[in-house]
Amino acid sequence: MTVDQAAHAAESAKYPPGSQIEVRDEEWLVRNVTPTAHDGDRIEAVGVSEFVRDQEAVFFTALDDVQLMDPRRTRLTRDDSPNFRRSRLFLEAVLRKTPLPQSERGLALADSFLLDSLPYQHRPAQLALSGKNLRPRMLIADVVGLGKTLEIGMTLAELIRRGRGERILVVTPQHVLEQFQHELWTRFAIPLIRLDSVGIERIQREIPAGRNPFTYFKRVIVSIDTLKNTAQYKHHLERIRWDAVVIDESHNLINRGSLRNQLARVLAPQTDALILASATPHNGDARSFAELISLLDPAAIRDPERYEAADIEHLFIRRTKISPEVREQMKGQWADRGPSMSVHCAATAAEERVFEELAEVWLPGDGRSSVSESRLFPYTVLKSFLSSHVALAATVDARIRTLTTKEHAVPGPELDALHRLKDLTAGMSEQDSAKFQALVEQLRSIGVGPKSDIRVVVFSERVQTLEWLRTAVPAALGFKGKALQEAGRVMHGGLSDEQQMQCVEDFGLADTPVRILFTGDVASEGVNLHRQCHQLVHYDVPWSLIRIEQRNGRIDRYGQSHPPQFRALILTSEVEGAKDDRTVAERLLEREDEAHRSMGTAEAVSGLYRADAEEKSLIQDLLRGRTVDESLDATAQAAATEDSGTDFLADFFGAVGDDPDEVDADAPPAPADVPRLFTNTREFIDEAMREAFPESQRELELDQDPETGLISFRPPSDLTHRLKALPLDYRREQRLHERLLVTLNRKLADLALIRARESSTSSWPEISLLTDLHPVMEWLTDKVLVRLGRQEAPVITANVKLPVYLIQGIFSNALGRPTVVKWMTVQGRTVTDDMVGVLRDAGIGPTMANPLHGHDLDLLSSGIPAALEAAEDFLRRHSAEWDRALLDPIEKYKERLGTWEQPTLAGPDTKSKLTDLADSLLTTGRPMLRILAVLDSTA
Repeated sequence: MTVDQAAHAAESAKYPPGSQIEVRDEEWLVRNVTPTAHDGDRIEAVGVSEFVRDQEAVFFTALDDVQLMDPRRTRLTRDDSPNFRRSRLFLEAVLRKTPLPQSERGLALADSFLLDSLPYQHRPAQLALSGKNLRPRMLIADVVGLGKTLEIGMTLAELIRRGRGERILVVTPQHVLEQFQHELWTRFAIPLIRLDSVGIERIQREIPAGRNPFTYFKRVIVSIDTLKNTAQYKHHLERIRWDAVVIDESHNLINRGSLRNQLARVLAPQTDALILASATPHNGDARSFAELISLLDPAAIRDPERYEAADIEHLFIRRTKISPEVREQMKGQWADRGPSMSVHCAATAAEERVFEELAEVWLPGDGRSSVSESRLFPYTVLKSFLSSHVALAATVDARIRTLTTKEHAVPGPELDALHRLKDLTAGMSEQDSAKFQALVEQLRSIGVGPKSDIRVVVFSERVQTLEWLRTAVPAALGFKGKALQEAGRVMHGGLSDEQQMQCVEDFGLADTPVRILFTGDVASEGVNLHRQCHQLVHYDVPWSLIRIEQRNGRIDRYGQSHPPQFRALILTSEVEGAKDDRTVAERLLEREDEAHRSMGTAEAVSGLYRADAEEKSLIQDLLRGRTVDESLDATAQAAATEDSGTDFLADFFGAVGDDPDEVDADAPPAPADVPRLFTNTREFIDEAMREAFPESQRELELDQDPETGLISFRPPSDLTHRLKALPLDYRREQRLHERLLVTLNRKLADLALIRARESSTSSWPEISLLTDLHPVMEWLTDKVLVRLGRQEAPVITANVKLPVYLIQGIFSNALGRPTVVKWMTVQGRTVTDDMVGVLRDAGIGPTMANPLHGHDLDLLSSGIPAALEAAEDFLRRHSAEWDRALLDPIEKYKERLGTWEQPTLAGPDTKSKLTDLADSLLTTGRPMLRILAVLDSTA
C-alpha cells in the first residue's frame, strides 16, 4: 500500500456512515463517504442541528474543517421516553444505517422485494459479492426471458446496503428506459431519474457554469444513444466516479471504434461496480468478446484468441430455461411454450403471377443467371414479397430510383423486370393476399375482436407491411368508430423514442383499447410484451434463428402465466421452382424450436451468433444451391474447425456458472449476518413514528389500516424534498407531494402493481412496498438518529450487574469502505461481539419499564476511556482472523497478476494499477470506535 493510500484510509475511517460530524459550526449526520482525486474525502451529510436540520450537504475534507468528536468525550444522557423507546430506536437506526462490511458475502435483502423467491435470480448478486473478483463486476448473460433486470436490481440493492451503491448510472437502449426504471422502483424501491439530452441541457442551465450535470442526481438512467455522443459528454463522464454502472444489451459495445464502445471505455474505469447484461453476449469473434470482458477485468484473459470458460467464471454467468436450477425453480411459475405452428397460406392467383416472375427472371434455376446486376438483390426482392405486396412495391420503387439516378443510366433488363413487378403489384389488395386473409382468420380463432380483451403481437420485418396491416386488419376484424383507430398500434424503428415507449406501455396496460401490436424487430430485444399477451404471430419470418428466438422471447419470459402460443404464416406456391416460405422460413422455425427444447437457446446452432451474419451466410449458401439445413450445419462445422477460436466460444452459450454438481436448486441464498434489535420493520416504523411525531394524526394526517397494512400520510417538507429523487412521471401521476401510500404487506403492494397494469391512466402503482431501501425508511431512520444531541449516548436501565458499554468498532480499507464491523459490549474488561444477544439477555425490548432511575452519569462517563481501550484491544487481537476472508482472494488475484501480460487489450500501466487496487482493499489504519449506549443496573 502506498503512503497516500494509507493516509486516505486513516482519514476515511474517521467518518463512517451514521456518525456525527461538526462542520462550519453545525452538526451533520454522515450518510456516505467517497474518496476524490484532489479534494480529500467527499462526505454526503444531512443536517442535525437547528439551523440546518434535514438539509442535505456535501463536504470535502481538503476544503472544510470536518471534526468528528473524540469518542472518549461522549456525553451520557438520561432517556425519559416510554420503554426507553428513544434509545432502542437509536440503536436500531445505527444498525440499519451502518454499511455491511466488505467481508460479508451473504445476501442481506434477498426476501425483501416485490418478486417471487427464485434462488437462481439471486446468483448474480452472490457472484458479485463472492470475492472471486476484486470488485463487483460481471456480465449477466442469461437467455431471453429469465429476468436479467430483476437480477440487476437485486445486485444493486445489495451494493446499496453495503454503502457501495449511492451513485448509480444505468445505460439502456431508449425503448426499454421506462420499463427498466419502472421495474427497479416498483420491485426494489430503487429510484432512477430518467434523463435524455434535453434533460441534461436543462440541468446545465440550472447549475453554475462549468459544473458537471451528472452530479445533479445520484441515480440516473440514460439511453445509450444519448450518452454515446462522447464529444459532448466525455469530459463530464471522465470527471465523475460512480459506485455502480449498468449497461444493458451490452453486446452492442463490442465493435471497437464504435461510439458505444468508446462510451463503455470511458465509463468502465470510472466505476467500482460494473454490470453488463446481454442475452447474446458475443458475436462469435474471440477477440471482440475478450475486449468486452476486459472492461470488467483487464487481467482476466491472457490470450484474446483462445481462452476458456474457467478464465472468466468470476465475471460471467449464463443460464437457460432448461438449466437445472432454473427448470426446478420455475415449475408452475412459467408456462411452457407451445410449438411454433406453421399456418400454410396457398398463394392467390395474383401472388402466383409474382412467383412466376420471380422464378423466371429473378431467381431462376437450372444454372440460369438472374436479371439483376446484384447477386444478393433478388433475395431482397423475394423477402419483401414474402412479407407483403406493399413491401415488394416499396422495394421495387427504391430500386428503380437507384438505377435511374445512376450517371448515364439507360434502360436495361433489370429495369424492365422491375417495372413488370410494379405492374403486377399495382392492382393487388387485401383480397389478393393469402397471408392477410389467413391472419384475419387466425386472429378470429385466437379470439381477437371488438368484444374481446385478448391481445396479440404481430411481427414483420417491413415497415410498409406493418403500416398496411395497422390500417386494414382492425376493420377486417369488425372494429368500428373510435375502436377502429385504437385497436391496432404500430411500433418500428422509424418512430421516435417516446412513441416507441408509449406503444410498449399501452400494450402492457389492461385498460387500454389496443388489442394488436404490429411491430418490427425493434421490439425483439429487451421489451416486455407478456403482461397482457401470450399470442404471437410471425407475419413474415426473419431468416435468422437468433431473431426468431428474440421475437418469441417477448412473450415467452419470466412472469408469463399462460403457455405462449406462436404462429407463423407460411406462403406456399404451386409454381415450379418457386422459392416460397417453405424453402427457408418454415425450416428455420422448426430448427429454432428443436434447439430451444434441447439446448435452451438457438443462438449457437449456426455458430455465427449474430442475426445479420446468419442471414447473410444463409443467402450466400442458397445461391450455392444449399438447403437451410445444409447451410446451418456447414456454417457450424466451419466455425468449429477455424483457427480463429470461434469453436470454444460455443461453450459460452451453454450454461456457464450453472454446474449442477455445485448448485442446489432448492437451497435459498446464504443470508448475511445483519443484527437487528427490533423484531420486525413494522415495529420499528410504529415506534419511530410515535417518537418523531407524537401527534402524527395532526402533524402527518397519518392513517393506518390494521387489516390491509396500508399506511397513508401527508409527507412533510423534508420528506417531499427527498422524493425529488423518484421518477418524475411517478411523482406527478401519483401526486406524492399531497399523500403517500405505502405498505409492508407484499400482497397488497403486488395487487396495486397488478391494478396499475390494468389501468389506462398510469402504469405506476399507487401503493409502494416499504423495502429497507425506500426513501420513507431512510427518512425515518435519519429522524431517529437526530433525536440525540451532538456526540451523545443514552443510558438505559437494564438487567445487568455491572455497567455495560455498547461500542461500535469499524476497520476500513484505503478506499474508506468498512472491512470489519463489530458490535461489541464491554463489561469490566470482558469484551463480546454479540451486542444484540447481550441486549436481549438484559431485557431490552418494547415491554421493558423505564423507572427513570437516577444514574450516576459522572461515574459512568469515567469508565468510557477504559471501555474504549478494551474494545480496541479486542479488535486488534482478532483483526488478522477477520481479515482472512479478504486476504485470500486478494492474494490469489495478485499472484495471477504477477504472471499476467496482455498489452494488446490493456494499457502499459494496467498491471500496476490493478496491483494498487488490490492493496487498497486490505484493512488498514486504526479502528473507528463509537460509544452507542451504556446499560446500567437499577441498584
